[in-house]
Amino acid sequence: MKTFRCVCGNNLHFENTRCLVCERQLGFAVDRLQLLALEPVTEDLWRDAAVHAGQGHYRLCRNYAEQHVCNWLVAENDTEPYCQACRLNDTVPDLTHPENHLLWLRTESAKRRLLYTLYRLRLPLQGRDADNTRGLAFQFLASREPAEFNDAVDEQQVMTGHNQGVITINVAEADPVQRTVMREKMGEQYRTLLGHFRHEIGHYYWYVLHTTPSLLTDYRQVFGDERRNYSRALADYYQQGAPKQWPVSYISAYASAHPWEDFAETFAHYLHMVDTLDTAYDYDFAIRGKSFSAPLVNSGTAQLTSDARCKSSFDDMLRDWVSLTLVMNSLNRSMGLRDAYPFAITATISDKLRFVHRIIGRY
Repeated sequence: MKTFRCVCGNNLHFENTRCLVCERQLGFAVDRLQLLALEPVTEDLWRDAAVHAGQGHYRLCRNYAEQHVCNWLVAENDTEPYCQACRLNDTVPDLTHPENHLLWLRTESAKRRLLYTLYRLRLPLQGRDADNTRGLAFQFLASREPAEFNDAVDEQQVMTGHNQGVITINVAEADPVQRTVMREKMGEQYRTLLGHFRHEIGHYYWYVLHTTPSLLTDYRQVFGDERRNYSRALADYYQQGAPKQWPVSYISAYASAHPWEDFAETFAHYLHMVDTLDTAYDYDFAIRGKSFSAPLVNSGTAQLTSDARCKSSFDDMLRDWVSLTLVMNSLNRSMGLRDAYPFAITATISDKLRFVHRIIGRY
């Protein structure tokens, strides 16, 4: 994730809606992948304060102007009231419960971070309006009022998951207390809202890509045969747990449940790597004088289809990642916090990540 700069020189961050120095309104322009400082043109139109007048106007996304859960822009000539992130929403939580608005805000923020990385990786991304069969859609649902959400195994609970292009997120995952309760009950080392999005988008991309015969053959060599009965495999996992030696072959215990889950967990982990390394590179991060390679590179054009691609070789990326995570964990321990990165990458796991790197690099 890059940082951005206001026309006044102040550093801006991806979620910002106003510059704290010059107080300009801010908005993210997806056609340029830039957070812009805005100047009003009319009551409803804005322009980039850094360019000359007449070089493109924008409207605020309806969820920005009315609900204040978004900070993305809509191009003036786009007839849609919602930005490219919000128009992927199929369902939002019941806002008659005030607690759901804050949870929805946090959920939208994580979703936009996911989409930013997907755009920079040039991965195919279209909604149900463009492809009713394989298009992407999000459902953000609440099982009940968040204050009452205490039972991590409630049968009436909304289940986070993916089904034929539709990703469902239980907005209770946006409550850090409830998420911690769930993580402890599930015996997980790591559980974040953004991690859920990255895992489920892994399922989505396998759903989009799995019909390619040559890719399917390679996939089975790396992850195993996905034709195993999925429901039975999950039932076995929840009854028996992961095999004792799972850390040798899987990035998480849950990845051992079935090849589909292994791919989704690995895909999510790859996005963790790319985004965190991109952040470190943007800050000109170096360890003992050695700078990092750029995991992504801008092409110098504003077009989404050619804005960025994987630049580093996988070996370079992995070497930088191991160095960075050692530092991250050491810094957290110095503050008395849990390890930021409670994972270990073995040779087998590295091969799985390399597979994801290779298929993403095709775009």
